[in-house]
Amino acid sequence: MIKILFVCHGNICRSPMAEFILKDMAKKRGVDDMITVSSCATSSEEIFGGVGNPVYPPAKAELKKHGIDCTGKRAVKLQKSDYDKYDLIIGMDSANIKNMKLIFGSDPDGKIKKLLEYTENGRDVADPWYSERFDIAYNDIYSGCSALLDTIFKDKNA
Repeated sequence: MIKILFVCHGNICRSPMAEFILKDMAKKRGVDDMITVSSCATSSEEIFGGVGNPVYPPAKAELKKHGIDCTGKRAVKLQKSDYDKYDLIIGMDSANIKNMKLIFGSDPDGKIKKLLEYTENGRDVADPWYSERFDIAYNDIYSGCSALLDTIFKDKNA
C-alpha cells in the first residue's frame, strides 16, 4: 500500500482537487486498492475552532464537471507526525515545499516532491484562489496525477 499526501496552502482548492482526481484515476486504472490518498494544508487559515472549511465551491464545481465528488472533505493542517505516515508528500508549488520542510524540519527520506515534477515541465500548479482558473488548475493536477501513477506503477503493469 502506497500512502500519498497532497499539500497546498489552505487545503480547499488544489490539494483536495489532487486527492480526489488521483482517487478517481486510481479507481479507473484498477489500482485503488494499492494506494491511500489524503490532502492537507500548510496553514491553518481555513480551519476555525478545529473544523476545516469545505472544498472551495469553484474547485468543487470543477471536479463535479469531470464526474468527481468531494463531498465531506474539510481542510486539515499538516502535522510534523505526518512525515512518518506517508510514502510521498506532494506539494503544489515551491512555497508549499518550503513550508512543508519547515513543518517537518527536513526531508531525510526524500518523500517531499512537487506534483508537476512528475511531468516534463516541473513548474508550480498556479493557485486558482488567485487566478480563478480552476480549469487550468484541474488540467495541471490531472497531468501531474497521471504522471505520478505512471511513475509509481511503471513496473507493475497497472
